[in-house]
Amino acid sequence: QVQLVESGGGLVQAGGSLRLSCAASGSIKSINTMGWYRQAPGKQRELVARITSDHRTTYADSVKGRFTISRDNAKNTVYLQMNSLKPEDTAVYYCNAVVAPYGGYWGQGTQVTVSS
Repeated sequence: QVQLVESGGGLVQAGGSLRLSCAASGSIKSINTMGWYRQAPGKQRELVARITSDHRTTYADSVKGRFTISRDNAKNTVYLQMNSLKPEDTAVYYCNAVVAPYGGYWGQGTQVTVSS
């Protein structure tokens, strides 16, 4: 019904930047909250940032001031601009979207690796 496709991950040195994108497609009536989560090896998946349909944002304390989430409602796409990256940001990043009328969906994940 709904697919989320992420792109933009990769390998970057500490202090560098990456931009993640996640495009939703399928039988979409509307998308409520969209967000980014991450999971590092041996750790639980955690919220990085989320944004509502009216562009209200929430960030994890660990990324405040470095990461910016945004969305283009016309394109059903959410972005995560990541600046001043640190080795501890290394993880698989997952896109999440709450799609009306179905519920929550996850993307397949994209690897972000920050070298020191």
